[in-house]
Amino acid sequence: MNILVLNGINLNMFGKRDPKQYGTITLDEINAQLLALGQELGTQVECFQTNHEGEMCERIHQAYADGVDAVLINAGAWTHYSYGIRDALAILTCPIVELHMSNIHAREPFRHVSVFGDIVRGQICGFGVDSYLLGLRAGVAAAKAQKN
Repeated sequence: MNILVLNGINLNMFGKRDPKQYGTITLDEINAQLLALGQELGTQVECFQTNHEGEMCERIHQAYADGVDAVLINAGAWTHYSYGIRDALAILTCPIVELHMSNIHAREPFRHVSVFGDIVRGQICGFGVDSYLLGLRAGVAAAKAQKN
């Protein structure tokens, strides 16, 4: 099973940016935890981050071509306004799990809306790094269920 983890704009700054919201863990540390959990679950995990919207869309297109089994996405601020990324995600036939380190529903009003909400299998937010780990478990379970 192959799971793709997508990280969007500014998320390479985890560990430096707003530790009150995101803690001090870095994206590299999150990725290491995902790879370790993937091994436990018998799943290949690939992690990708970009600050360029077009690159994100192209990576999603490649995920479709590669036939990945599930996609986890933390698009950062793009979550709230990127119809381009939403349309790229809508091409996928595998389960998509949206995740966020912070609870987007307890933050500024513009963050309460996800333009991905109607096309993702589910959303996990507010648990810090555990949002990623819970998301991986959910993605694996959803992919297995879809294959059956």
